Amino acid sequence: MSMVKVEGLTFSYPSSYDNIFENVNLQFDTDWKLGFVGRNGRGKTTFLRLLTGEYAYQGRITASAAFSYFPYPVSRPERMTLEVLQESCPAAEDWEFLRELNLLEMDAETLYRPFDTLSNGERAKALLAALFLNPGRFLLIDEPTNHLDAKARQLVSAYLRRKRGFLLVSHDRQFLDGCVDHILSLNRSDIEVRGGNFSAYMADFQDRQRSEEAQKERLQKDIKRLQQSARQTAVWSDRVEASKMGAADKGYVGHKAAKMMKRSKAIADRQQRAIAEKSGLLKNQESVQRLKLFPLSHHADLLVSFEAVSPQYDGAAVPPPVSFTVRQGERVALDGRNGCGKSSLLKLLTGADIRHSGSVTTASGLVISHVPQDTAHLRGALTDYAAACQIDESLFKAILQKMDFTKVQFEKPLESCSDGQKKKVLIARSLCERAHLYVWDEPLNFIDVYSRMQIEALLLEFAPTMVFVEHDGVFRERIATKVVTL
Repeated sequence: MSMVKVEGLTFSYPSSYDNIFENVNLQFDTDWKLGFVGRNGRGKTTFLRLLTGEYAYQGRITASAAFSYFPYPVSRPERMTLEVLQESCPAAEDWEFLRELNLLEMDAETLYRPFDTLSNGERAKALLAALFLNPGRFLLIDEPTNHLDAKARQLVSAYLRRKRGFLLVSHDRQFLDGCVDHILSLNRSDIEVRGGNFSAYMADFQDRQRSEEAQKERLQKDIKRLQQSARQTAVWSDRVEASKMGAADKGYVGHKAAKMMKRSKAIADRQQRAIAEKSGLLKNQESVQRLKLFPLSHHADLLVSFEAVSPQYDGAAVPPPVSFTVRQGERVALDGRNGCGKSSLLKLLTGADIRHSGSVTTASGLVISHVPQDTAHLRGALTDYAAACQIDESLFKAILQKMDFTKVQFEKPLESCSDGQKKKVLIARSLCERAHLYVWDEPLNFIDVYSRMQIEALLLEFAPTMVFVEHDGVFRERIATKVVTL
């Protein structure tokens, strides 16, 4: 057992005037399985980079264990996977690699395939397994689930539950609940560490917020009452002063005036204490503001029909044919392992030119709003992006503001935004579009927990017709009215 201690940590990027961290103090045990949560753009990845010593900072970070960061770059990915893993973990034996891959339900032959032929999910699992074979290291794991399907997430969560000594950034609630025993929360005004899984942390956090809200309301009523008392005391004091003119007993009147002044000062002091106490509340409040969506209504009930559809790669149909329909008001989730063709089916639905067998039929005049999985195309200013998409800029920015974008972020070029912020841009653009059908491909990749709950509430309230792919189990269970398994 050893501790990581952070003392007086202050950091800002050279191009920024604002501190990302200011006088942060915390400590945690290197045997803990820590989940690291917080809003997009708050600095979770930056904090991990600071722990590894990548950036200069003020303050002190002390740890007896060395840090390893995931994901890490792979040089010459054309080599065999075993060679790639041996480079990151030179002391491990071949049988140890086989044991770790077996825990992740990966075939032994994976080690003898070129690394660049593995799927993104297979690469993530292999690289993560290798890091745990380096003794005396504390792992900093940054969003490992983004290339994992639902089954792979369950496997990796169970795998991590067997391990000890890591700090895991993830926004997947089921994934965190399955593998962590502490939560490190990056809040609005501080960073805090609490024992338990994510659900326990969130229940406690919400209880504290409700308690602070109630206390704030009581203090506001107290302040209002004190203000009224102060005004009444001032009136009395003025009357006493006026009564001094021509009074026979100046001493009595003076004593009465002094009493009024003392009472007035006591009221003012109590009011200031109440204001100070109120200002100390709700510093970490995470408000989830209500979003709106106004989907179009179509004259037809049946909007989409897939009949024996199978995308073809290199002339061959890789996934088996699939048939399903989408009726107005349904929210259809496509489920299945990575590589089974989910994204290809969504692209076919949006009109992409992909070779396929079978037929895809859509209702006449169907208007579709599409959120793609990839954000790499986002460039330039938000204003220019809104103009190019022909959406209302004011509405677009209002939605982003409700999703925790700050005014500073409105001025940033899109390429400098975090991955979660880029995803929010795509979702906000879709919410500005009035459509009969919303087609979303893994919309929650990189998006923080609070925004996930915000989007869930929106979809349940306005009930748009949707076809979507999403590996967040909680989101899929709450939102989908029908699941199509590929």
